[in-house]
Amino acid sequence: MKNSIVVVDDDPIIRMDIREMLEEEGYAVAGEAKNGEEAIELVAALKPDLVIMDVKMPVMNGIKASRIIRSLHDTETSVLLLTAYSQKELVQDARSAGVAAYLVKPVSEEDLIPAVEIALSQKERIDSLKKDLEQLKQSIEERKRIEKAKGIVMKTFALDEEEAYRKMRAASMAESIPLIKLADGILKDGPQRWFGS
Repeated sequence: MKNSIVVVDDDPIIRMDIREMLEEEGYAVAGEAKNGEEAIELVAALKPDLVIMDVKMPVMNGIKASRIIRSLHDTETSVLLLTAYSQKELVQDARSAGVAAYLVKPVSEEDLIPAVEIALSQKERIDSLKKDLEQLKQSIEERKRIEKAKGIVMKTFALDEEEAYRKMRAASMAESIPLIKLADGILKDGPQRWFGS
């Protein structure tokens, strides 16, 4: 099975048609909803890769629901909107709500599947960028801690920057631990525990 998808439309026949088209292509339809409120609840519970959602629905429309779904911090769900209209205003609203793509009804399989692929590839790209950003943040954070520990070593042993760094690298190799672990140890226990007095 491919990515998990939630289908949202107030018309059960349209939901059934979309479900069949998706399942024929090997996608897993994780759930269905008939309005925006139900869609938000389902996304929060299931964390699907994609929501295919109608714009005009009772209780809460698709654009408002998209805004809320895109603002949920614990999910990276992509949204594909379905609409009977292709007015400029709607396109602007959809874009500002963070929608990945939209399709004008009636939806055919020839239109749906490529739109689903595009929406999912955007999600993958965003996921990858977020992962890279997290790694970069972690790397910067580690660098700061290493620099702080190096400052302590410089001060404690009256060394210049390069000597302190060499001393830390030698201790890290001798202890068979990553430099960041050594730095954290120096910050926690002081340098004497790692280098003697």
